[in-house]
Amino acid sequence: MSEEQVNVRYMVRDVQASVDWYVTHLGFQQISNAAPAFADVRRGALRLLLSGEKSSAGRPMPDGRRPEPGGWNRFELVVADLAAEVERLRSRGLTFRNDIVTGPGGSQILLEDPSGNVVELFQPAARP
Repeated sequence: MSEEQVNVRYMVRDVQASVDWYVTHLGFQQISNAAPAFADVRRGALRLLLSGEKSSAGRPMPDGRRPEPGGWNRFELVVADLAAEVERLRSRGLTFRNDIVTGPGGSQILLEDPSGNVVELFQPAARP
């Protein structure tokens, strides 16, 4: 493989709705779709695996726990103008967990996909 690829798996409630959301709002491209069990989308080197409860990743663990969407783990998308991106996504009715937070490394906000999984949008601080 010539390009480095990073795979992230998210459990989702509705595979097709998740594909549509990532493609429409965040510029991902669909790779494959076996909804309602599984689909994957790509943006640059990131391959996002979207697994429904009917996928092999949705099987119960030996102790009976079931994988589910949500939580706090996330991947980060770097954006050039965070405020403009937040405004664009809010105007489309998308859900954020917080407001923009700024620290020494830059600014960030947490966006939720239709299943409650988190995507961090991040704008690095300007460097002198």
